[in-house]
Amino acid sequence: MRPPNFWFAKTHSFFSLLMEPISWSYGLVHKSRYKRTKPWSAPIPVICIGNLLVGGQGKTPVAISIGQFLTNKGIKIHFLSRGYGGVIKGPIRVNLSKHTSNDVGDEPLLLAQECETWVSSNRALGIQSAYQGGAEVIITDDGFQDPSINKDLSIIVIDGEVGFGNGRLLPSGPLRENIYFGLSRAQAVVIIGNDHFNIKEKLNEFLSNQQNNTLKIFEATIIPKTNIEKLKNKRLYAFSGIGRPKKFFDTLERIGSCVIAKINFKDHHQFSQREVKNLVKSAKKQEALLVTTSKDYARLSNDQKKHVTEILVKIKWKNINDRKILLEKYLR
Repeated sequence: MRPPNFWFAKTHSFFSLLMEPISWSYGLVHKSRYKRTKPWSAPIPVICIGNLLVGGQGKTPVAISIGQFLTNKGIKIHFLSRGYGGVIKGPIRVNLSKHTSNDVGDEPLLLAQECETWVSSNRALGIQSAYQGGAEVIITDDGFQDPSINKDLSIIVIDGEVGFGNGRLLPSGPLRENIYFGLSRAQAVVIIGNDHFNIKEKLNEFLSNQQNNTLKIFEATIIPKTNIEKLKNKRLYAFSGIGRPKKFFDTLERIGSCVIAKINFKDHHQFSQREVKNLVKSAKKQEALLVTTSKDYARLSNDQKKHVTEILVKIKWKNINDRKILLEKYLR
């Protein structure tokens, strides 16, 4: 579903206030899960890439960046995902020549292009399968709010252009949990994009009031891997069904593309033949290149992909040594 506008409004709306009692109950249930659940410890290190808000914050690009770094250091990493949007519960190793987004979801297909990837609705079983399959380190894409698994390193990804929304818990706001309760369990935060809400300053204020202030703060941006020069001044007809499509459209405009259309679909939308046919027809009529994100591209059929250009992106860390600092304990 698309997030309601009041989640990110500067003032609390009537609908947000109306749902606040439900949010209180949600918060109490969430905290009680942690009190009564004894986490299982895996035989190998588990690195969790999570967030505090629902929707796209940039977890998957960060997971891929960290996976690539460790792989280049000779460490056998395996990704783990619950496979949101797919029908297979697992645990199963993703096979790019066999599985589709209907089987395992879109994110595992992206992760599997980089390293071995497992899909499992039960994360403990998924980790055990990856361990038996030769993994030395597990990177979970999401799962920060799962108390059943002990994490050796938890990294919270925050979209700097969204911040924490209206600061309220679901369904009154976009927060999956209380901000400070989440930060107290994390070892690092990665702020993606422009820090419009002074998140870094607020995090430093939070740390100054904590006895254990070991939380590391990093900054990064999402940039296209696709040849930027080919996209500059190019007429683009863009469509997307991700958590926050605006981030994709803004990226295209930031590199100098002329985005003549911005078509939104719900997150993880499965595109029909008719929808893609209409998009192709509209782009041709406008003499524009039809483009979409990697996640959306993964949900297209092979025939549909022939008519759409995938815009690949990657994480650019503010400082070249950030990943080394973040992952130093796992380096050989």
